Parts: sequence; C-alpha cells; structure tokens
Amino acid sequence: MQHVLPATGSRIYLSSGYFGTVRYFGPVDSTTGLWLGVEWDDPARGKHDGIKDGKRYFDCRGSFIRPSSSICYGHPFLQALKNKYVEAVHGTASQEKIVLGSSNGAIEVEAVDLDKIRSKFSNLERLREVSLNNEMVSSGNNPGEILSTCPNIRGLDLSATLLSSWDAVAMITTELPRLERLALNSRNRLTPPSSHLPASAWLRLSELQLNGTWTSWEEFTSIAMLMPQLRIVELGYNELTSLSYANISAVLDRIEIINLDSNKLEDWRHIVEALKPCTSYVQCLRGYPTSLRHHRLQRLILSSNSIERIPPRESCPSHLQGLEALSLSSNNLHNLRDIDHLYEWCPHLEVLSLAKNPLSEVNDFSRSARQQIIAKIPSLRILDATAISTKERSDSELFYLSFVAKTVPGHDEDKMKEHPQWKALCMRHGRPAESTADRDSRLSRYLIEVKVHHCSSSER
Repeated sequence: MQHVLPATGSRIYLSSGYFGTVRYFGPVDSTTGLWLGVEWDDPARGKHDGIKDGKRYFDCRGSFIRPSSSICYGHPFLQALKNKYVEAVHGTASQEKIVLGSSNGAIEVEAVDLDKIRSKFSNLERLREVSLNNEMVSSGNNPGEILSTCPNIRGLDLSATLLSSWDAVAMITTELPRLERLALNSRNRLTPPSSHLPASAWLRLSELQLNGTWTSWEEFTSIAMLMPQLRIVELGYNELTSLSYANISAVLDRIEIINLDSNKLEDWRHIVEALKPCTSYVQCLRGYPTSLRHHRLQRLILSSNSIERIPPRESCPSHLQGLEALSLSSNNLHNLRDIDHLYEWCPHLEVLSLAKNPLSEVNDFSRSARQQIIAKIPSLRILDATAISTKERSDSELFYLSFVAKTVPGHDEDKMKEHPQWKALCMRHGRPAESTADRDSRLSRYLIEVKVHHCSSSER
C-alpha cells in the first residue's frame, strides 16, 4: 500500500537506489501539478536549496521531484511480515522440484511435503524472532491487528526501513507486549516521540540498536526515559562528536552495555562525565561496605573513535570504577602512560582491546607492548581477544620490572613517577637486582629481531 499524499517527514525510496525524507509536498508556483521536495540521505545528491522564484518551500539541501510509480512509500508492518514469512501453498502434490540456490541453477532436487513446512512457518503466532530488515516497513496497522496476529515476538529487526518517527515505531511495539530486543539500524531517520506515547510501547525492552541512524545522544536519552528495562544500547556509526550530560540517572543507571563504535568522540574526560548517570552507585546502599554497592555499566565500546590520550585521573571522580570490559581499538592512543592512566580510571578492568593504535608503533614499546600492558593493569584477564594465563602474567611482570630497572635511573620514587606499578610488582616478585637481572629477564631472552631481505632472481 502506498500513500497517495505523502506527509511531510515521510521516508521514501527510489527504484534507482536512493533514500530520502519528504520536506515538502504540494504545488510550486509557475508550474502545474504536485511536487515533492526531498532531502536525500546521500549528501552528494540534491543541489536545490528549497527556494524558487523567491519563495521557500523547504529548508535543506535537496531536490524537487514529481510523484511517480518509481517511488516507494513503504508498507504497513503486517504486509511486510506476511510478504516475508507467509508463502502460498502449492496444492496437493506431495513432491515438488526445487533448485538449490548454492548451485546457481545446476542442481534440481525433489522435496516432499513442502506445504507442511509452509503452513508451519505461516503460523505467525509462533514467531519469536522476526527480521524485517530492508523490507520497507513504514507504519503500523489498525489497533489490535498486530497483537492478534503475532503477539509472541521477543526480538524484532526493523533496520533499513522507511519508518520516519518514534511514534510510528510505537504503533508497532505497543502491540508486542513481550518485545525485549529491537534493532532500528541503518537508514532509519526517526523524529522525536510525541508526549502522548503509551507507557506500554517499550515496557519490557532490554536491548536497543540505533547504529547508523544519525541519532544524537540527546535524542537517545529522551527515548531511553520511556524504556525502564533498558540494559544494552548500540549507537555506533552516528557521527557523534560529543555526549551531552543527561540528567536522567533513574533510567541510565540500569544500562550495562553501551556501544559507541565508529563515531568521532575525542575527549576521554568528557566521555566519562557524560556516562556518569550510567555508572552511579546504588544510592540506597550508601554507608554499606563497598562490596555491596555496584556500578551498573559493565562494558563500554569506544573502538574506531578519535581518542588521542587518556589524561591522569588526579582528583576527578572516576565514574568507571566498576567497568569490566573496554574496547579502545582503532583510536589514536600513542603514549604508554595512557595505559597507566586508564588503570586509574578503571581499576577493575578485566577485558581490554587496544589493537590498531599508534601505541604499538612507539619504538621502545612496540616489541613488548603486550607484556607491558599486562603488567600495567593487574586486573586484566583478556587483552585483544587473547586470554592472559598465569604464566604469561608472571613472565610479563618480570620482564616489565627488568625493563623499568634498565631504562629508568634513580630511586624508587623516580621509577614510580613513570611506572606506578613498580613498587607493587617489586613486592610480588622482588626487585630485579634480587631476582630477575641474573636471569636476563627471562622473557627478554626469547625476543629476537628478524630482518627480511628481498632477493632478486639473479641472486637465487
């Protein structure tokens, strides 16, 4: 079903492969018929500024196009669901010939009782996990229709659809009382929700994915207030440059996992402060032993951002005390002191990803990067997806002690300024002069340098 008169804000898809948002629909002076003013998802498409003959029709960079049959305005939820999951029966024949897709048409086999399988899958009441990714869903259905058709859906993927607002999403989710996981990734451009959304729209939702949707942190926090059970959030690929401070700790302090992969975040201190509502102590336990309190946020993904340094914590409160897993791969960290500072902010860190940072390219650090990182973070169990064995930790710490002893002259106080773990490791293993120097640092004996030379054919 297509909209005869698309409303401003509607999402459209052209058969040529372009997606856009309707910013104007109606007549244009000095022309005949109706026009669509469209803002395209592709910023390189559309050269019109919305003004014609001195009159403004839309306020963005876009195009005027004519309504036509090549424009898709999307389908109601149940139509898309049935198009994908309901296949018409083929009749009374017990055997059918089908072509194996992986054979490129070369292999044809006979299948028995396929109609029984079709009937089983067409029972939409039994559906628990539904993917309508790229199925052009644009709206819900009449009240009660979705609830009576597929009330048991737990996980729903509505990525790359033509949904244009959170109100449209709510039309669907309100009728899915068991919904726990919702994906709205890629190409969805959702306007903020209205103030009259029903409280049941996302009552049981625990996981929300908004990757590649241009959703800002402010927009996310406004919708999160309507999701009291939210635990897992994905906001990757959204061009985020900063996170505003959200004063809704009653909601955010329930979140356990946040994925901010592939954004443009730079300021570590700003990130920590913005995540404060996600990491607060449970206030009702104030005064009880620390072991009985908890920080909710457990895993934070910041890979492929633009973080260049992790400053010392100094007197700043750390809102990441309880963080157990952190991904900082593919950033711009380049100083080994960043690792010491990271441990100050995250003293209970167990899982860390640091691959593809300039950190491993520093001359004095590159050959022993893994050993030094392990020694600098005592709580670490897994580094760059590889478990740290008891022996590897012991060898890494012994190597690190020897490295510090050889490269940092002076007393313990001098060594502690650059290597905060020096005293703790000395207490555990003994000072290098007493226990490891005579063994040539154990691990250092196994580090070799390999030079590869290319030989021409005449030299072979």
